[in-house]
Amino acid sequence: MDRAEIFPSLPDLARQAGLSPGHFHRLFRAATELTPAAYAQAVRADRARAALSTAETVTEAVYDSGFSSGGRFYERAGSMFGMTPTSWRAGGKGETIRFSLGTCSLGAILIASTERGLCSVLLGDDPQSLSADLRRRFPNALLTGSDPVYDRIAAQVIACIENGTMPDLPLDLRGTIFRQHVWAALRDIPSGATTTYAELAARLGSPGASRAVGSACAANPLAVIVPCHRVVRRSGDLAGYRWGLARKRALLDREAVPEPCPESDTDR
Repeated sequence: MDRAEIFPSLPDLARQAGLSPGHFHRLFRAATELTPAAYAQAVRADRARAALSTAETVTEAVYDSGFSSGGRFYERAGSMFGMTPTSWRAGGKGETIRFSLGTCSLGAILIASTERGLCSVLLGDDPQSLSADLRRRFPNALLTGSDPVYDRIAAQVIACIENGTMPDLPLDLRGTIFRQHVWAALRDIPSGATTTYAELAARLGSPGASRAVGSACAANPLAVIVPCHRVVRRSGDLAGYRWGLARKRALLDREAVPEPCPESDTDR
């Protein structure tokens, strides 16, 4: 399926596996947490994103990514990109993004905003790698640093992160419609609480899409502000975290609600 120019039908897939279509469908979903059709859509969306980055025109990207017509491509563009194909392809062209580098208790931090709102909060060990990450996300935007006014805004964001509060700033979150739904749901998880990937998928009305939820968490551009660190495995173990498991553990330990002290005889 990953290599096919034309996606095979369910009967074709089942035939190659030597199974009935119904049995193959059940096994495929159990293994991938996606139906064969949803998996094919995800592969096509990945191809579309890659094609838009390299093709000379959107029309060329339509056919390079395996779509049979421009109409079908544009029909699915919202769910694949969360914006028009032209905007995705532009890579921030014509935008000015202000950013500030600093340090916090979690290490190096980069905070960036477009005119619409906060677009990146990145954590790491090396400030230069954070700058490179921002440049990869917005390859055609004008990035401006060393701005004393914006440095003060960034300092407020850092203070909120350290205090466990949310900054009162607009957000500019860009991603597929599904990812935006996941990020909105993450912001509803209260401090001190956790949920699992499966529980979050069920809450979004997509039971079985826990891997897609995990992918959305991994793509989260606003560390701590969109608290993907509050999602754990069903066993309670920590899963992967874009900015490192040590930071995830530190955040969860910081937010943990202390157990009430047992009542002593003198309290009675």
